[in-house]
Amino acid sequence: MTEFIQEFIQTLGDYLPTALAAVGILIGGWLVALIVAAIVRGALRRTKLDMRIANMIAGPDEIAAERIDITRWISRVIYYLIMLFVIVAFLQALNLTIVAEPINELLNTVLSYLPMLLGAGALLLVAWIVASALKYVVIRVLKTAKLDERISTHADIETPERVAISDTLGNVVYWLVFLLFLPAVLDALGLQGLLVPVQGMVNEILGVLPNILGASLILLVGWLGARIVRQIVANLLVGFGVDRLGEQSGLEVALGGRKISDVIGTIVYVLILIPILISALNTLQIDAVSRPASEMLTTLLNALPAIFGALLLIGVAYFVARLVGSFITNFLTGIGFDKVLSWIGLGGVVNEGQRTPSQIVGYLTTVAIMLFAVIESANLLGFTIFAQLVSDFLVAAGGVLLGLFIFGLGLYLAGLADRVVRDTAGPQANLLAPISRVAIIVFAGALALRQTGIAQDIVNMAFGIVLGTIAIAAALAFGLGSRDIAARELEGWLKRIRSSKD
Repeated sequence: MTEFIQEFIQTLGDYLPTALAAVGILIGGWLVALIVAAIVRGALRRTKLDMRIANMIAGPDEIAAERIDITRWISRVIYYLIMLFVIVAFLQALNLTIVAEPINELLNTVLSYLPMLLGAGALLLVAWIVASALKYVVIRVLKTAKLDERISTHADIETPERVAISDTLGNVVYWLVFLLFLPAVLDALGLQGLLVPVQGMVNEILGVLPNILGASLILLVGWLGARIVRQIVANLLVGFGVDRLGEQSGLEVALGGRKISDVIGTIVYVLILIPILISALNTLQIDAVSRPASEMLTTLLNALPAIFGALLLIGVAYFVARLVGSFITNFLTGIGFDKVLSWIGLGGVVNEGQRTPSQIVGYLTTVAIMLFAVIESANLLGFTIFAQLVSDFLVAAGGVLLGLFIFGLGLYLAGLADRVVRDTAGPQANLLAPISRVAIIVFAGALALRQTGIAQDIVNMAFGIVLGTIAIAAALAFGLGSRDIAARELEGWLKRIRSSKD
């Protein structure tokens, strides 16, 4: 037992310095890792490099940048990297090579990959410097040229929350530089699997980029030119008093309260913008997108003369219709046409606030002229089916109006016949006057229904049946009422015949 204890003490004495040295290495390495991590963290915070890196990753949004604590992540990486070396030294000091071997291989892998990481980091740093410099130069040049103010002034796009065009172009240049450096960064990291598709994507973007820039420039210049021309046209029309003419003619009300100068300016704006869009799409040289869009815009551009002619026809017809309708209303009012309801026995004076008969006729005249203009406009645009539908409606409406005119004339003649019969028929006036009135009204109603084209065969049959019934009733009444007279006359004839024979 004593011998065992002596061997244990001797072994412990031989191993104790090694263990103490290993513990010292562990504690010292841990302290070194903490100190180095703290130094790195303090240096990053003093130089504000962490905020710059965060802004580079998250953009200018300060809230998002504060959420990315770059200082903490970098200091932790350095801390754990040093601790890996300390653990390896600790295990080797304890002669635990079997345990230290996997960690040592991990460190070798990390150290072998470290030059690639440093190279990629250096490339990213260069990309960031170049991108930041170009972004600063672009924004500075554009702001010195006062591009934002000029665009806002000439194109009338002042909004309180608008994004400055100079900042937008600066951000585009900034991220484009990073995109150009991306293949080199992937190559430095040895990520060949990602390098090939990314390189192809970058090549495609660089191949299309001149077309995109050309199309964007065409759109920008054309858009600015179109807006400037729209403002010039609108101001010229205001100076010529077109808006006052629209207010006086009522066209502004028909346009939903919009001024005529604004409407014409918008039309000019669209007319200028359509060929610009076609040119921009052709500049892109993307057949899958540009060809159908260009064909559609070309078709629209070719149809513009017909559209303009149709709109002009509608506008002229509107002015003419209002002029003719107003003339007819005033003319009919002057000749006393508003008393037509009392003439045909349907009422007296029209209540205030209601349309007078003269106004109704003038309004119908305006609508009829506008319908004729719509038919011709539809034919100009090639809408033959719609033109035919409106034409058929106009014919049917004309038949209905003519039927109403015939029925109104019949009511007037019926009232006139009633008065004439009552004045001249003597004792039978109370019987004959209503009969004549009803007969004329029925006849006029039949003619009116026939004119409207509503079931003409049924109308003819009903009218014939009514007349036949009246004739039969009259015959029966005459026959039954004259039976005694006919018997006496017949008896007299027989007596004369007998006396002549004797």
